[in-house]
Amino acid sequence: MKIGIFGGCFNPPHNMHKKIAMKLVEHGYLDKVIFVPVGNDYEKQGLIDVENRYQMLKYLIKGIPYLRVSRFETTGGKVTFQTLDYFKNKYPNDEIYFICGSDNLEELYTWDLYEKILKQYKVLAITRNHDKTDKIIEKYRKYKNHIIIGEIDEDSISSTEIRKWVREDKVHLLKDKLDDDILNYIKENNLYHS
Repeated sequence: MKIGIFGGCFNPPHNMHKKIAMKLVEHGYLDKVIFVPVGNDYEKQGLIDVENRYQMLKYLIKGIPYLRVSRFETTGGKVTFQTLDYFKNKYPNDEIYFICGSDNLEELYTWDLYEKILKQYKVLAITRNHDKTDKIIEKYRKYKNHIIIGEIDEDSISSTEIRKWVREDKVHLLKDKLDDDILNYIKENNLYHS
C-alpha cells in the first residue's frame, strides 16, 4: 500500500486540502492519506490550539475511508523526518510518501534532516502558484528519482484568507471553501475572531 503523510497547520482545514488528498488517491498516486496537524509549539502567528484543528480535520474526512487523521505531532517537538519514521515503523510493509506543495519542496533544503527525507522516502509535490517544478527538482538532482509531481488542479484557497473572512463575518465567501460542519465548529467555538 502507498500511504501519503499530509502534514501542515490546517488552520483551518479547507476543501482544497480534502480535494488534494482525494485526487491523489483517485489518480493512483496513493492508496491512503493521513493528515498530521502540527503541534502547538509550531511557531506560526494565529495558530489555534491543535485540538481544534484535529477536530476540524475529523469533520473534513468524515465518511471517506481512505483518509485518516493522526495525533502524532500534537504533542509537539517533532520534525518531518521523525513523523515519516513513525509511520514507516507503524506500517513497515507499506511505502510512505511525504505530501507537500511545490513551495515547500523549494524550501526543503532548509529543513532539519531534509536529505534523510529525500533519501529514505518519496516526496509527492503538488504544484502551487504555477511553480516551475523542473527547476525546483534540479536543486535535488541527487534524489530526483524520489520526487514525484502530483498533477492536481489546485484551486486558490488560502487559510489566511479564510481566517480573515471569518473575522469579518463574510460567511457567503466561505460556503464553497469550508465544509459546513467545520464552519459550524468555527462559529460554535468562536475561533479566529481575535
